[in-house]
Amino acid sequence: MSQPSSRPSLGVAVAGFGWMGRVHTQAYARVRHHFPDVTPVPELVAVADEVPGRAEQAAAQYGFAGATTDWRDLATNPDVQAVSVTAPNFLHREIGVTLAEAGKHIWIEKPVGLSADDARAVQAAVTKGGVQSAVGFNYRNAPAVQYAKQLIDAGELGDVTHARFRFLSDYAAHPDGALSWRFERARGGNGVLGDLVSHGVDLTWFLLGDLESVVADTTVFLPQRSRPTGATSGHQRATGGELGPVENEDWMSGLIRMGSGARVSLEASRVAVGEQNNYGFEIHGTKGVLTWDYRRMGELGVGLGGSYADQNISTVFVGPGHGDFGAFQPGASNPMGYDDLKVVELRNFLASIDSGAPVGATVADAVRSAITLDAIVESVATGGWVTLA
Repeated sequence: MSQPSSRPSLGVAVAGFGWMGRVHTQAYARVRHHFPDVTPVPELVAVADEVPGRAEQAAAQYGFAGATTDWRDLATNPDVQAVSVTAPNFLHREIGVTLAEAGKHIWIEKPVGLSADDARAVQAAVTKGGVQSAVGFNYRNAPAVQYAKQLIDAGELGDVTHARFRFLSDYAAHPDGALSWRFERARGGNGVLGDLVSHGVDLTWFLLGDLESVVADTTVFLPQRSRPTGATSGHQRATGGELGPVENEDWMSGLIRMGSGARVSLEASRVAVGEQNNYGFEIHGTKGVLTWDYRRMGELGVGLGGSYADQNISTVFVGPGHGDFGAFQPGASNPMGYDDLKVVELRNFLASIDSGAPVGATVADAVRSAITLDAIVESVATGGWVTLA
C-alpha cells in the first residue's frame, strides 16, 4: 500500500471550464507525475462555470469535490487556496482582483484583462493580497526556447542584430466561425493582439530584453460573423444566424526597437488560411543565428561557428539536458506537447507559492505585455512610433 504524502496540500479551483480550464485541470492531475517532489500538492476542491451543467460535468469527470455556477463562491470557500482563472478576457480583472484580495493565489491566463489598466489592477491586488501569481505565457517554457535563451545570454550569437517573431493561425479563418465573445471589443478586447501578440511580446522580452518603442498596423479581414444561438466553447461555427460585426483585430504586423539596439519584426494573424499554429522565431546576431518552429517544438536551429557568410544551420534535438525536458522524456527527439508546457507553468506556480517568491511568468509580465499591446493600438491610431513606458 502506498503511503500518503507528508507534503502540504493546496486546495485548488478552476474559474471557467472551457478548453483552457480543462488544460489547467489536467495539469493539476499530472504535475506530480513529472515533478514528484513538487510542493505543495494540489487537490481539486471546486470548479465554477456559469453554463448550466458544465461545472457539474467537470466535477464528475475530473474529481473536483464541488461545483458551482458562480465563481464568487471560490473567493469565500475556505478550502480553496489557489484558483485558475480561465474565463473570457473581460472577466479577468474582476475575477483576478476579487480572488487575490481574498487571499487566493491566482494562475491566470493571458492577456489578463482588456488593457494595461486591467493587468495593473490585478497586479496591485496580488501585491495587496500577499499572494503569488502565474500567467499563461507557456511558449517560453519549451526546452528549445530555454536553450535558445541560454545561448543568447552566453553571448554565443554575439550582439543580437535583428529578429522575426511570428504567431500565425487559422482558428478564425472560416467565415462561418461563430461571433463569440472573442470578436467583441467589450468582452474580447483587442482580438489577435490579446490572443497571440501577447505571446509574441512576452517571447521577445524573455529572449531579447526590454522593448523600447513600436510601430504597427492592424486590420479586420472578415468583418461579419453569425451570432451563436447558445453557449460556445473554443472556436465553434454558426450559420444562418443574425450577422454581427467583428469589432477587433484579425491581423497585426509591427516593428520593434529594442533597448539593446536590435530590431524586431512581429506578425500575428488569426485568419491565416493554411497556417495551423505557425509560431516561432528567427534571431540573428553578429556571430550566429537561432531558429525555432513551435510545430517542431523539440528542435532548435543553431548556426554558430564563426563562418559569418555561408554559415550552416544545424538542428539540435533537445534532450534531458535542456530546460525541463527530462521531466517528460528520457531521450532527445522524443516529442513534448502543448499540455506539457502548461505542466511546467504549474510547477513554477507551485514553486512560487512554496518559496514565497515569483518563479516563471507572473502578472508583472502580463503588465509588460499589455503596455506593449496598448502602444500598438496607439500606433495604429496615430500612424507613428510609440515609446513604451
